[in-house]
Amino acid sequence: MSVAYQVVGKPMPRTDSRGKVLGQAVYADDLSLPRMLFVKVLRSPHPHARIRGIKTSAAKKQPGIVAVLTAKDIPGENSIGPIIKDQQILCADLVHYAGDAVALVAGETEQAAETALERIEVDYEELPALLDPLKALEPGAQVVHEGGNVGTHVKIRRGDIEAGFREAAAVVEGRFITPRVEHAYIEPEVAVAAVDAQGEVGVWSSTQYAHLDREEVSRMLGLPQSRVRVRQMVTGGGFGGKLNPHAQCYAALVAWKTGRPAKVHYHRDESLIASYKAHPYVIDMKLGATAEGKLSAIDARLVGNTGAYLFQGRAVITKSGTHVSGVYYIPNIKTDAYAVYTNTVPCGAMRGYGVPQVTFALEALIDELAGKLGLDPLELRMRNALDTTLPNATGQIMPASIPVKEMLTRAKASVESMRPLLNEAPPGRKRGIGIGCSSRGIGSIRRASRSTAIVSLHPDGSATVACGHVDLGQGSDTMMAQVAAEELGLDVDRIRVITNDTAISPDCESTSASRVTYLSGNAVRFAAAKVKARVHDLAAREFGCAADEVKIRNGAVAYREQGLSLAALFGKHIMHIITEVAENLPATTPPDPETGQGNPAGTYNFNVHVALVEVDEGTGKVEALKYLAMGDVGKMLNPMVVEGQMQGGMMMGMGFAMSEEVKIDRGVANSSFGTYLIPTFCDVPRELIVDVIEDPEPTGPFGAKGFSEGSLDPVGATMANAVSNAIGIRVTQLPMTGERIHQLLRRRGET
Repeated sequence: MSVAYQVVGKPMPRTDSRGKVLGQAVYADDLSLPRMLFVKVLRSPHPHARIRGIKTSAAKKQPGIVAVLTAKDIPGENSIGPIIKDQQILCADLVHYAGDAVALVAGETEQAAETALERIEVDYEELPALLDPLKALEPGAQVVHEGGNVGTHVKIRRGDIEAGFREAAAVVEGRFITPRVEHAYIEPEVAVAAVDAQGEVGVWSSTQYAHLDREEVSRMLGLPQSRVRVRQMVTGGGFGGKLNPHAQCYAALVAWKTGRPAKVHYHRDESLIASYKAHPYVIDMKLGATAEGKLSAIDARLVGNTGAYLFQGRAVITKSGTHVSGVYYIPNIKTDAYAVYTNTVPCGAMRGYGVPQVTFALEALIDELAGKLGLDPLELRMRNALDTTLPNATGQIMPASIPVKEMLTRAKASVESMRPLLNEAPPGRKRGIGIGCSSRGIGSIRRASRSTAIVSLHPDGSATVACGHVDLGQGSDTMMAQVAAEELGLDVDRIRVITNDTAISPDCESTSASRVTYLSGNAVRFAAAKVKARVHDLAAREFGCAADEVKIRNGAVAYREQGLSLAALFGKHIMHIITEVAENLPATTPPDPETGQGNPAGTYNFNVHVALVEVDEGTGKVEALKYLAMGDVGKMLNPMVVEGQMQGGMMMGMGFAMSEEVKIDRGVANSSFGTYLIPTFCDVPRELIVDVIEDPEPTGPFGAKGFSEGSLDPVGATMANAVSNAIGIRVTQLPMTGERIHQLLRRRGET
C-alpha cells in the first residue's frame, strides 16, 4: 500500500535556484576582504625532478609583493591526502608530476603576483619519469614512491574460477581501455582565508568537504581544529574534484604568515594541469557462461593509473573490484585490481568512482557472450540479473529494492520500439542499438559510512537543520528540507538547512559516494523524529491523550478539537527550543582483504540504459538518435531534482564515452578546453527519455536512496555496445572519437 506524503515526492524548485538565476548567489571568488592579497602558485614543469635549490630574492623585490613562501615556511605538517598523506603541500625535495606546487607568491594585485612568479629560480635535477602504469608493474621498474608502485591491490575471490570456466560452453575475453577524465566544473578552485583578532583562521572555499578542509589546514598550521573555521561558499560544481583542499591550504598559509586576508583562484589552464582526474584504466577481462546462458565465471585484472599520489585511488579501485560482476550473479570470481603510481597528474574521486570503467568492459563481454551463445543480449542479461536471493560480487544479498528485472523488461520494450528505425539510416551511415546495465553501492565501500544531523524546532513552528554535507548544485539541501518538513509536519519554506559551516554543522563525511540522500537523509529524519516525539509527549500531557494521537502542523499541535500553538506549549514548559541530534550508521561489513567478501553497502542503486546511434562510415562521427536512461531511486523525494540530475549524469557519461580524454605529452597534461572536448547542448541525443523506477528501500529516508552518480555509470557501455552493433566490430577503447571509429572502420575494411 502506497503512503500519502505531504511533502516527499512532490516536485519543488531547488532552494538555491532563485539566487543563482538572479545572479545573487555569492561564490568564493566574489569575496573581497580589506587588504586582501592575491596568491599564485609556482608549479613544476617537470614530471619528475629533484629540487636542488630555490632562489626567491628577485621575486621578493618585485613591486607589490608581500611574501614568497616555500616548504620551509610551513609551521606544521607539510603533507596532505584523504587516505594517506603522500603529497607535500609545497614540495621540499622532489616533484612527482608536472603541476606539483613548489612555492607561493602573495601580491597586492594578481598581476604583481604573476610577474613575481616568473622571477623565482628553481634548480631542478630532472629525473626519469615513469608514465605507463603497465610498465610500473613490471619487475625492476623504477619506483615513484618508496614502497613500490602499487598503491593498493584489491582482491575478489569466490568459488572455483577454473571449474567455472571448465563448465562454460562459451568464453570471451578482451582488453579494454578507458581515458583519464577532467571534472570540468564551471568554477575552478577558489579559496579565501583570513585570521581574526583571536587567532582563528577562517576559510571560505569552493569545496565538497568543509570538515576535511579544516583538518588539513589545522595540520599544516600546527593549530587545533577548534581554531580553524571553514565555510563552503556556493559552489559551481564539484563532481568529486573538490574533495581535497589544496587551494585552501595555500590561502590559509599566506594569511597566517602575513596577517592579511588571502585569495587563491586557479585559472582554467592551472586547474586542468594541477587538479586530480578520474582514473584511466587498462582492464583485462574474461567471462564464461553455460550453454543455458548462465554466467559461470569471471576473471579480471584492473589496472588504474592513480598518478603521482594516491588521493582516493585506494577507494576508487576498491569500488571497481567490488562491482566487477555488475548487476549479475556470477558464482566464480577472481579479480585483482591495482591502483598504480606513475609520474603523471594524480587521479582521485570523480562522479562514477571506478564503476563506469569496469561496467564498460563487463557489458561489452556480455554482448559478445550473447552472440556466441546465440541469445538476445537482453535475454542473457535477464537470465543472470540479481534479485533478492542472489549475491553480488562481495557476496552481499540485498533483501529489497533490486528492480533490475523490471528495468530490463522496460528496456526490452524500448529496444523493440527502436528496431524499425535501424533500416532507416541514410546511405553511408549505419545504425545500432546498445544496452548497458550498472550497479552502485551507496556510501563508502572500504569502511562504514556515518552521517549526523541536528534538528531544532523553534516556538514559531519553523525548524533549523544542521548537517555537514554540502550542496554542490545537486539539490541535496532542498531534499533535506523536504525530509525534515515531512517528519515534522511543516511546510518546506519553514525549514532552514545549514550544511556549509564547520562551526555549526556536524561532520557528515564527504559529499561523495552517492551517500547524501541515503545517509544524511536518514540522519535528518531520525533527528526530526526525536524532536517530534518530544513535542508529542509534551502535548499529550496537555491534552490528556496518547502521544501518537497528537498532530503537528505549521506551528501548532492539535488533538481532536483541541489546539495549542508551539509557542504556548514551549512557554508552559519553560522551553525556548527543542533540539535533537541523531546519527545514521547503516549496518555494513567491509570487504575481507583476501577475498573481497562482505556486506559493504547499506543499499545499491541500479541503472539500465538503451541507445540508438547512427555512425557516419566516412568520418566515424557518432550521433545518439534516441537515449533511454532508467534509474532506480528507491523513492523519489523530489521529481524535479531527480530528472535534472539523471539528465546531467547521462550527459557527463556521454563525454566519457565520446570525446573527453586528458592526454599526457611528455608527462604534461593538456591544459585547454580547445583540446579537451566536453559535450555541449549540440551533443544531447535527439530524443532523451528519463524513466524513474520507484522500488522503495526500507532502510532509506521514506524509501529513498542515492541515484545521481549512478546515472553516469552505464553510458560508456551503452554507447559502445550501440556503436559496436552498428559497425560490426567491437569497440574496446574510450572515448569513441570520430578518429578512433574511423580507424576501426578501416580495419574492418581491410579484413
